[in-house]
Amino acid sequence: MIHLDTAATTPVRREALEAAWPYLTGTFGNPSSHHAVGEAAAAGLEDARARVARVLGARRSDIVFTAGGTEAANLALKGLALASPRGKHLVTSPLEHEAVLASVEHLQRVHGFEVSFVEVAPDGAVTPEALRAVLREDTTLVSLALANNEIGTVADVRTLAEVAHAVGALIHTDAVQAAGWLPLTGLGADALTLSGHKIGAPKGIGVAAIRGRLPLEPLVHGGGQEGGRRSGTENVAFAVALAVALERAEAEREARTARVAPLRDAFLERVLAAREGVLLTGASPHGPGERLPGHASVCIPGLSGESVLLDLAERGVIASSGSACAAGSDEPSHVLTALGIPREVAQTAVRFTLGGDVEEEQLEAAAAAVEQVLALR
Repeated sequence: MIHLDTAATTPVRREALEAAWPYLTGTFGNPSSHHAVGEAAAAGLEDARARVARVLGARRSDIVFTAGGTEAANLALKGLALASPRGKHLVTSPLEHEAVLASVEHLQRVHGFEVSFVEVAPDGAVTPEALRAVLREDTTLVSLALANNEIGTVADVRTLAEVAHAVGALIHTDAVQAAGWLPLTGLGADALTLSGHKIGAPKGIGVAAIRGRLPLEPLVHGGGQEGGRRSGTENVAFAVALAVALERAEAEREARTARVAPLRDAFLERVLAAREGVLLTGASPHGPGERLPGHASVCIPGLSGESVLLDLAERGVIASSGSACAAGSDEPSHVLTALGIPREVAQTAVRFTLGGDVEEEQLEAAAAAVEQVLALR
């Protein structure tokens, strides 16, 4: 099997499992307990917090462990917007992950916030001018992803943060897809969210890195764990696993990017040439915009994306039609339709996302499978 769907999830790293194992066995204590077993677990949790903070260039007090990237995004958006709003105005883009868009919709529907959607370029980029055009004096929070999960387009978050801060607004960035591929420090964001299973940790652990001095309304109330920001007994083992996986992903990042990007380019060139009319979505690898090194996303007008995926799976190639969080939906991708792609074309989408360990021979075999499938139709 050739797995080209790492944007959906990644295999758990052995180092992460080995680091977690002691906290699932001998060091099993509740980190809130004031005895030796609990204090040993608390020490492991705080070491994990410090390691994550180092990778993100944050303070330990900024790090909140959550049950995943979706909860982390919900905490960042709802928590910041509700705790100390300058006004009831939010800004995001129509391309964001469902966790962001649903959180914004909740704030609008339940709490009376107004929402402005920034205009996006055809490749998914958000320019400073476009952001500036929708900001207001009462804007409380901006949420823009560092890298899009479906088309791989990368945002200049540092510049966008400067634009948001110029009017006094806070900014959150969803860095779930960017971790392990892009630098996560020096972005200027007030909140950054991650998911463990995208970088080799188990499913069920995430991080919200939110500047500790900012007021934050918790989503989960109870015993006041995580500095009062997220109550509930912490998942120590998975927090340790995430810290190890994040460290390894960051240590390998530059070498991984340099190796995978040219392999992706060669693979994408063959996919685009496999059938007349195949449409690249997102930033061009050779254009002015930036694209995640492992992302290759296309639409194949005239074909069903799902049928192409089934035919590829029969040939041992695993890909997807877009976000795994929207799997099972008959609706076309909201990302692609927001880019102006017709609904019938958006439903032909196929997304290939490469892992850091992908081999050239695997991609050659995958490209050959794509050529065979498209030649049959």
